[in-house]
Amino acid sequence: MPRQLALLATPLLLAISLQQFGVAALIQAKAWLAPILVERAWRESLAAGGQPVKPWPWADTWPVAQLFVPSLGVYRYILRGDSGHVLAFGPGHDEGSAALGTDGVAVVGGHRDTHFTFLRELGQGDSIELQLPDGRREYYRVVETVVVDSTRGLLPISDQAPQLLLITCYPFTAISEAGPLRYVVRMVPNTDRLMRWQQNRARA
Repeated sequence: MPRQLALLATPLLLAISLQQFGVAALIQAKAWLAPILVERAWRESLAAGGQPVKPWPWADTWPVAQLFVPSLGVYRYILRGDSGHVLAFGPGHDEGSAALGTDGVAVVGGHRDTHFTFLRELGQGDSIELQLPDGRREYYRVVETVVVDSTRGLLPISDQAPQLLLITCYPFTAISEAGPLRYVVRMVPNTDRLMRWQQNRARA
């Protein structure tokens, strides 16, 4: 009887092992292929004058901007939405915040151990370039980096002047991302755009 059980168990264990290897291989393949498809979708969106282009047919997100940090040589594609599924593929724009490149406060979130690891290297005065789907480029500078408690819902916003907030979990070395702390990089647009906003507000 034990011999028969062993004979039956061997194929079962082999099938389970193959299934696990298959899942691991699929995860690796997705991690390798997704950035290529996102980049292709971005280029197609630029060529189409800013029309949204999904990176794969069943995707519920698409690239809405490209972020460039000149001092670090870092490029990131920002995706629509900030659900956990979206953030697995790149930083995501919170659709409850202002649209990217417009007046108001735009919020972008990303994982501290992948796409937003570089946030820890940004400091006051560093510059960011944001390219939008219509080809327009917006330029920002870092004015503040701060750690906030997400359970209190506090973000470093003094008014509704044009701002870009990049947010990730904190601390960067934490084992779990379930903690309440968030690392926030607050940026404002270049001086000309900020001055135009202030003038328009004064006339309103």
